[in-house]
Amino acid sequence: MHGGTVEAQTSLWRSSAMRALVGVTVLGFASYCLTLASLPAYAVQGGASESTAGVVTAVLLAVTIAVQAVVPALTARFGQGPVLVAGLIALGAPSPFYAIDDGLVWLSALSAVRGAGFAVLTVLGATLAAQVAPVERRGEAIGIYGLAIAVPNLVAVPAGVALVLDGHTAWLALLAASPLLGLFLVPALVRAMPPAELRGPAGSGRTAALAALSPSVVLFVVTMAGGGLVTFLPIERPDGVLATAALLLFGITGAVTRWRAGLLADRWGSRLLLPLALVVGAAGLVLVAAGLVRSDPWVLVGAAVFGAGFGAVQNLTLLSAFARAGEGGTTAASAMWNASFDAGTAAGALVLGMVAAGIGLSWTYVLVAAVLAAALPLASASARAAVRS
Repeated sequence: MHGGTVEAQTSLWRSSAMRALVGVTVLGFASYCLTLASLPAYAVQGGASESTAGVVTAVLLAVTIAVQAVVPALTARFGQGPVLVAGLIALGAPSPFYAIDDGLVWLSALSAVRGAGFAVLTVLGATLAAQVAPVERRGEAIGIYGLAIAVPNLVAVPAGVALVLDGHTAWLALLAASPLLGLFLVPALVRAMPPAELRGPAGSGRTAALAALSPSVVLFVVTMAGGGLVTFLPIERPDGVLATAALLLFGITGAVTRWRAGLLADRWGSRLLLPLALVVGAAGLVLVAAGLVRSDPWVLVGAAVFGAGFGAVQNLTLLSAFARAGEGGTTAASAMWNASFDAGTAAGALVLGMVAAGIGLSWTYVLVAAVLAAALPLASASARAAVRS
């Protein structure tokens, strides 16, 4: 099974570890995606200002980032099974209580608890994705894991927005409890994975995290743009039709590229693919900005183009982070990568709202596109270093 013909001809979907990981990931990210873009809109309905509505998302992700830093230590101490179970409960159990009140403080308090659970899911999910396949098929494995994340993003982000804008918040709250169903899959996932493979050698964490820093910074910039898109587009176009359609297209193209980019990277590497994905994302944001000013159809085109770059960058930066960190540093690299992902999304939800309040949303998207373009040298350097390592 090690790198030979048999392994190359065996579908990763036949792995019990991969199937369990996909199930847990879909159920966990469905909860996250349902509330990502809808809770700020829900907060605005409850009386919050548009410029502060992103606080709900920022609180969830601030807690997520803080807890992600300690997930490797928690896993080493208690084992991946108990930590994953606790994470799924923390993410899913508070969700039905969103229906009780639409106040900003209440929504933020619940989101803080869920952020701790989301931290566990993201770090352990990415770590396991790196370990369920041989190194030469890691891009494919991460692509499947990315697809398990992208499908909820495709369906749940626009569905959550539509539910809130149509007044069905109670359904949103109940559906967001989906991580609790993932508890039934944890035993199969734990049995399928050798426990020793979940931990790197002692003392490797800091070195691995630093090695993963540069691709994680590239990811931060892209997810900042994504956070600004999913948070403020529904607020800018509150009739729900344009925003829901744009987020649906964003999810479709992101799902496809996050899935397929891994296969391409296994064959060709990330050296050219990562900078190209960044350029595509920047172009998409410019089209969204133009559409907000001139014609709604360009918003749809821009969201689709941006989604393509957004999905590919996620896969390629994670591959680069693992390659730079080495086999013993996957959990620490995963924590760094995921912290950057969530920090970028939080910055997009909070900081870009303040920028948009001063210069308008369309110019804000143009500004962020320029930041993406400025990150091209770092993306190229990160991919080159990953190839050499």
